[in-house]
Amino acid sequence: MAKGDPIAAGELAGLLAMKRTPELIPHCHIVGLTHARVDVVPSARGVRVRVTAETVERTGVEMEALVGASIALLTVWDMVKYLEKDARGLYPKTSLGPVRVLTKEKSPKGP
Repeated sequence: MAKGDPIAAGELAGLLAMKRTPELIPHCHIVGLTHARVDVVPSARGVRVRVTAETVERTGVEMEALVGASIALLTVWDMVKYLEKDARGLYPKTSLGPVRVLTKEKSPKGP
């Protein structure tokens, strides 16, 4: 790819975004992450992003995970969009989503 490795860049961007979630989303609590992981995996239809976030705080980390997944997808798109851009400057087949929470568990270690 002209801009570099979109998989590695997407994973790194997702991790960085997770740490900045309270700056991006109004009223979102600051959450100390004890574990964060972003996996960008190529699939037959594009890429799949899976984010894992953990904390021992009283609030959940689903917003951090959703922001991480969204930014990872946007980063990959930014790096590969030139491959699909049509004569009008549009991307007729590219789409993002769905972005969703698959599981959420309370840690037995938490307060």
